[in-house]
Parts: sequence; C-alpha cells; structure tokens
Amino acid sequence: MKMTPELKRAQDNMAPGVITADGFLGDDRRSLSSIIDEDAQLLQQLNLDPAETAARLRYFMEEGRRGLGEPVTVDEKWLVTTNEARGHLACPWEDGIFRKINVVLERKDSGQKIFYTDLALHLLEVHGFLEGRGAVFHLDPETLKHVLEEG
Repeated sequence: MKMTPELKRAQDNMAPGVITADGFLGDDRRSLSSIIDEDAQLLQQLNLDPAETAARLRYFMEEGRRGLGEPVTVDEKWLVTTNEARGHLACPWEDGIFRKINVVLERKDSGQKIFYTDLALHLLEVHGFLEGRGAVFHLDPETLKHVLEEG
C-alpha cells in the first residue's frame, strides 16, 4: 500500500499528544502503510478476518460491560473486565468518535490476556490497523489468535 496523503494525515494524528498522550504507534518506526500491510499479511496467515475479529472482540466488550467494572465470565472460557471513562476519542483517520472503553479479555485456561478499546475495534474493522508495536493497545495477531481460539 502506498503512503497516501490520507495515511500521512492519519499517521500525524497518531503521534503522542495529538489524540492520546502515548499515541498509537508505540516505538514502531515503520510507515503506517507498512504497519497495515504487514499486519494484514499476518492476519491472513493466521486465518483472522479483521471484520470478524472485531465483531468477536465487540461481543466480549458488550458482555463485559454488563459487569459494570467487575470481571464477567463469558461462555465459560473467558474473563472480561471493562472500564469506562468519561469522554470520547477521535479516530486518527478523522472518521468517527468513540467512547473511552478499555477492555481486558483473558482466557481462563491459560491466563493469556489482550487489552483493547472501543476505538481499537474501529481501527481494526475499518482500517485494518492494530496499532504500532510497543503501543499500549497494540493487538498482536498471534496473541489475538491464541486468546480467541475456541479450543
């Protein structure tokens, strides 16, 4: 994917202090187009469809919200905790505003966890973006696969 003006603007919006204190790229020095391309390849290799994965994560988020901040067991295999803060976060692509909902999704059998936000679901589903390596809410494709596995 070529680094278009739209991607350049989105990458500029991802810098620390623009939308969030820590930004969206962590210590990743790759271009936004390279990050998206490489993550798309990994997701495909792992048989993870971005829209389906986002929908699955959204399901866990909504189930977790029922706990009002307390951990909730979902489908007997996962423990979900959500935390909601006042306010909203804008998408770096400037195509939406999202609630500040943080989610911890844990496999009960292995203890393996992922952390994500309402905005992260949009970034994955619409933009194919999992945040840069080292970012607070980076979604590692292999970890996603392990945590979401049914078995």
